[in-house]
Amino acid sequence: MTDVSPFSNLSHRHKMVIYTALLIGMFMAVLDMQIVATALPTIAADLGNLDLFSWVGAAYLLTTAAVMPFYGKLGDLFGRKQVFMTAIVLFVIGSLACGLAWSMQSLIAARVLQALGGGGLMITAFGVLADLFEPRERAKYQGYSSAVFTVASIVGPAAGGVISQSIGWEYIFLINLPVGVVVILILAFGMPSIKTGRWPSIDYVGGLLLAGAVTATVFWAEEAMGGGYGGVLLYILPALAILAAIGFVLVERRAVEPILPLRLLTNRTIALSLLMSIVAGVATLGMLNYFALFLQTVTGLPPAYAGLLFLPSSVGTLVGSIWTGYMMARTGRYKAYPMLSMGLGVMVMLLFAQVNATTPLWAIGVLMFFFSVSIGLQMQTLMAAVQAAAPRSDVGAATGAVGLARMIGASLGLAANGGLLTAGLLRGQGTISEATLATMPAPMTEMTPAAIATLPAAAAQEVVQVFGSAFTGVFYFAAGLFAVGFMMSLLLQDVKLPSRAPVPVAGE
Repeated sequence: MTDVSPFSNLSHRHKMVIYTALLIGMFMAVLDMQIVATALPTIAADLGNLDLFSWVGAAYLLTTAAVMPFYGKLGDLFGRKQVFMTAIVLFVIGSLACGLAWSMQSLIAARVLQALGGGGLMITAFGVLADLFEPRERAKYQGYSSAVFTVASIVGPAAGGVISQSIGWEYIFLINLPVGVVVILILAFGMPSIKTGRWPSIDYVGGLLLAGAVTATVFWAEEAMGGGYGGVLLYILPALAILAAIGFVLVERRAVEPILPLRLLTNRTIALSLLMSIVAGVATLGMLNYFALFLQTVTGLPPAYAGLLFLPSSVGTLVGSIWTGYMMARTGRYKAYPMLSMGLGVMVMLLFAQVNATTPLWAIGVLMFFFSVSIGLQMQTLMAAVQAAAPRSDVGAATGAVGLARMIGASLGLAANGGLLTAGLLRGQGTISEATLATMPAPMTEMTPAAIATLPAAAAQEVVQVFGSAFTGVFYFAAGLFAVGFMMSLLLQDVKLPSRAPVPVAGE
């Protein structure tokens, strides 16, 4: 038995058809993480229950993170075509349920169903990519995939606002239906089924314990950083996370087919890549949601102009991802790119901490460009490193672990950045003059760009300064995370990816 690609006999054109369908599926799944952000006010006005506002996004994010390890392992056991088809069917049904939601509670339940499929689309797509291409060629196509991942994250908020205002918020979900059906048809008739030859033994207990540990950790982060779910949870959640993590390790040591084989974590490259994925998720994906608020409050840009400044981010991601993938395919080396990514991230965040209302728009655009270049330099690099270091039989599990690490980072980043911003605003409120406080329609933590625009000029300037100081702390925190990631990247081994996967010697 060889450890070569199971799709090695397919023509390049046939591979490209499958790959394109996978990209479309992955784009939809990632887009739906962010697309509700700008549509939520409209959704809340229509469905009510403003107190459940944040759960529309959190339900999708947490469910996606919880199911990623399952999908990675299921692809190893049953074959990735069957698993991907199941995921996209669940995603399409969930999208239909979201579009037909009649209350905030029903929408949240539908988002959970949608995420049950969305988590599988992202992870299984990367797993199929590992099957389609050999290690060095794979890096080039992972560059395109990572670009799609980040572009979808950036485009999502703008698309949600446009669609919800023009034709109705329901269509940010219903638009997935025709696209999803096309992807299903392409893969059903164009992607071969690969028999894995492995006896299906699904590690349900290990998967549930891992999901419980992740969920408890994320909720604890939100509670600790000011989310506010009740003081007692601050002590209960970390205890639950630790117990679930201990139980997970004990189960995985005895499982026939562990959801995350612990032997993978003993590999230096895989362990470091997973840690760096968490750090990068906090510093990048956890930061994207706050850039729009920063640009509208501190620089005073209207929403349309703030949205335009995300265009350099899209270009930066494309440039970083595609260039890195091309260079990795050409040289087989990958260590330099995470180092460059993290070092660039440190510099960009330190410069963002200096931005104020007088900073030229072109300078902000340049910073947005290089911020996303730093994302592009590391996303597919770490995925390629992990997939090359893992045995073919565990590629799905390893891919799921990388996706889970990123989602944990993004979730922790949203909580940490939100908590830091809230803490900074509360501190700044104590420095505001009585005259300004008298004109403010809400406390600092509830001041929106629209509310700031209603204030007298002197009061507005004072409030903007508080926001600027609060965001400075957020940017310094991100710079510190990038510095930690840079130190980790130095420890990566300087491995050269082979042009083809190795053929194991008999008996190994």
